[in-house]
Amino acid sequence: MFRTIIITTLLSLSLVGCKDAVEETPTKTAQADLHAGADVVPGSHEDWCGEHAVPESQCTRCNDTLVPAFKATGDWCEKHNLPESQCLTCNPDLKIVRPEKETKK
Repeated sequence: MFRTIIITTLLSLSLVGCKDAVEETPTKTAQADLHAGADVVPGSHEDWCGEHAVPESQCTRCNDTLVPAFKATGDWCEKHNLPESQCLTCNPDLKIVRPEKETKK
């Protein structure tokens, strides 16, 4: 009887843990909300990669076709494989700030 209670309790706890892990995984909709659409104006509030906290139009982690342009200008951290201008590990004082949202007048 004691063994059954222990097994039931452990199984119940493991199911709760699995449920939490599934809920923490972003859905495709949630992932889409983290990224700017293709039609946004570069440098605008909407041009933001919420996943990597940089402008979407400059996010090499989401769009690796941008890498050659950063390398060509010497703005590349080989050690961390991202633009030096976005490398918080090498530049801990670096502040990448999302532009303010424009208000309609």
